Amino acid sequence: MSTQEQDLQDIYRHRVLEHSRDPHNFHRPADANREALGFNPLCGDKLNVYLKIEDDHVTDIGFDGTGCAISVASASMMTDTIAGQSLDDAKKMIHEIQDMLAEGGSLENPRLKDLAALEGVRNYPSRIKCATLAWSTLDAALNQTASEVTTE
Repeated sequence: MSTQEQDLQDIYRHRVLEHSRDPHNFHRPADANREALGFNPLCGDKLNVYLKIEDDHVTDIGFDGTGCAISVASASMMTDTIAGQSLDDAKKMIHEIQDMLAEGGSLENPRLKDLAALEGVRNYPSRIKCATLAWSTLDAALNQTASEVTTE
């Protein structure tokens, strides 16, 4: 591995730790009108995602729960990214992130560039579910398809 690649991995590792130690939007919006619970039995991660949807846009988003550093960091980065997005754009972002984590796809949307910090998870297949839990839970909340999502 080159020095530049190692430096980039260190930056990404730092970004994940930063979000896991001080997660953004770690709250339940008082006027949330959609929510879903996500559970990863392999790791024990349990996250609630809360949304306020108005005029087909995510006007407020938050999460709470417990989980490993990767799941909390992913949820934190997700809330930063999804806040203010249209429902269509949010759904496209979910699929792009899930593809990047599971299949190694690239992040084309410039709004997702900070989430490249999660790319290293692909090197640890058992941790992919930790990183995708928040995104799958968000998908369920947006589509109102399930009140509880599991990674199994």
